[in-house]
Amino acid sequence: QAQVVESGGGLVQAGGSLRLSCAASGSIFIVNAMGWYRQAPGKQRELVASVTSDGDTNYADSVKGRFTISRDDAKKMVYLQMNTLKPEDTAVYYCTAKARTTFGDWRDYWGQGTQVTVSS
Repeated sequence: QAQVVESGGGLVQAGGSLRLSCAASGSIFIVNAMGWYRQAPGKQRELVASVTSDGDTNYADSVKGRFTISRDDAKKMVYLQMNTLKPEDTAVYYCTAKARTTFGDWRDYWGQGTQVTVSS
């Protein structure tokens, strides 16, 4: 089964930190670009951070300087280090990966989401 799975979400007080992890697993063979999206109640889904296969990163202005995206190609994983968390960071965070199986076409895979709640 080709899938991506997030972990690391939870409840944290404002100013705290969390690290989200996302693993491309199952029959996924090669991963290209990877990223993190989030969706808060009543809000549209937004891109938080992304990283290309070349290592180029992109961040939403709201998280720039606080969040860091990184990837480990050997493990086919992507991480989101979240520092100085704010209540407005509360959302369900989704990992996405452009990936392919051994013989398959490139496609976007999405994780099930992990809840991040930042209390004041």
